[in-house]
Amino acid sequence: MEIEDDSRAIAYTTLAEGPDFRHELEIRRSRFITVLRRSPDEETARALVSELRREFHDARHHCSAFVIGPDRMIQRSSDDGEPSGTAGIPMLEALIKRETTPGATDLSDVSAVVVRYFGGILLGAGGLVRAYSESVSAALDLAPLVQRRRLRLCAIDIPHAEAGRLENELRGAGYVMAATGYGAKHAVLRVALQDESAAISEAHARVASLTAGTAVLRPEGTEWIDVPH
Repeated sequence: MEIEDDSRAIAYTTLAEGPDFRHELEIRRSRFITVLRRSPDEETARALVSELRREFHDARHHCSAFVIGPDRMIQRSSDDGEPSGTAGIPMLEALIKRETTPGATDLSDVSAVVVRYFGGILLGAGGLVRAYSESVSAALDLAPLVQRRRLRLCAIDIPHAEAGRLENELRGAGYVMAATGYGAKHAVLRVALQDESAAISEAHARVASLTAGTAVLRPEGTEWIDVPH
């Protein structure tokens, strides 16, 4: 379980769990290969740059940008030899200004690296800004995204024979289920709830109704959990 943090955010958007996402554009003969990685910390983000430097060792530039944390407090970028301000900053702006839902710009825990193979035609400062920004934006258009929400976890101790039925009932009622554990005597279902007293009270009543009062919710703190975007 994750440790509770001091973030004021209750939700943000990030990449879905899975392999790095890749997308390539050709702009005036230059190849721009964008790689996106879900990055919960700076170490993970910087590792992507190092890995791509080895993979694309003959490329001229490996420009990067990343934004990290529920409140997006960590933001870094690098032009990696391109004229100052023409690569890293446009890439970072493509991340932080990304509208994930109408009116919401909350993308975080994402690192982007754009590998450029020079095609022999100079793009100029304005052309470079557009190329690097477009490269990241085009990748985000296709990348799988999820909403990550800080939810209140509650556990339910239930006999093994009843666990499947109760879990199905709760899922059917729209509850987000976290990991289920299985002990020698009973199963432990975990429900992720909005961290609000009304939502928790409603869940208590629902569980009591579904189990004829034999099971209760046991609080287990909060955790950041992926939910469908």
